[in-house]
Amino acid sequence: MQRIEQHACFGGSQQVWSHHSDTLGCEMRFGIYLPPQAATQKLPVLYWLSGLTCSEQNFITKAGAQRYAAEHGVILVAPDTSPRGADVADADGYDLGQGAGFYVNATQAPWATHYRMHDYVVDELPALIEADFPASDARGISGHSMGGHGALLAALKNPGRYRSVSAFAPIVAPSRTPWGEKAFAAYLGDDRDAWKAWDASELVIAASERLPLLIDQGEADEFLVDRLRPELLQAACAQAGHPLQLRMQPGYDHSYYFIASFIGEHIAYHAQALHG
Repeated sequence: MQRIEQHACFGGSQQVWSHHSDTLGCEMRFGIYLPPQAATQKLPVLYWLSGLTCSEQNFITKAGAQRYAAEHGVILVAPDTSPRGADVADADGYDLGQGAGFYVNATQAPWATHYRMHDYVVDELPALIEADFPASDARGISGHSMGGHGALLAALKNPGRYRSVSAFAPIVAPSRTPWGEKAFAAYLGDDRDAWKAWDASELVIAASERLPLLIDQGEADEFLVDRLRPELLQAACAQAGHPLQLRMQPGYDHSYYFIASFIGEHIAYHAQALHG
């Protein structure tokens, strides 16, 4: 690994590292915030998954999360949103290819060679963090939009791996909304039944672990009606008896202004589970 950024922040250190990912077959970057408590003890980790077009930079520079991580003694890890590089498949537009990995394991050419973001986020990255930083194996996961989808997937597909999960404006039913339909057709092929394994509103029905879900959704979000559709997850959770706290926030849109407004509450929510 190579450290490429380091900044003092709320008594701790905001860093950015690059490393070669065997899972993705390319160089990857992640941001990590080490709060001041990390100087003397191992701490739990909250993983943050960002949305379409983002890199590791968006969350660490816009969310204002470090203040709350320092307060609660939680390490923050924010990976990039896709594999990157000249030899990594890409596409025109913002919603497919580099910057739009959708946190699935692609099965279709040319994507399958590199696009295995689910395995990277769930397995390879935590193993690296827990080996090379003062991090315990107490993990929470959160994210925004496409990253909220990825966070819900990680928790629902890997029972026992996380102690807490939350999301901001997640894509909860990608197999039934335009962003997901485009990405899934490319990454996973035309078999819509295969898509269900990567759709939170489908996975929650048969989930073997009833890990509570905390979701904040802005009522003024321009993508709410046709691309996010939280009511589909709400209905699935009601059918399955899965605990869901869906908080509709009047006046808030899809931006990082929305995330910054509620990230403190989310980190407190995770910290309670992670330190418990």
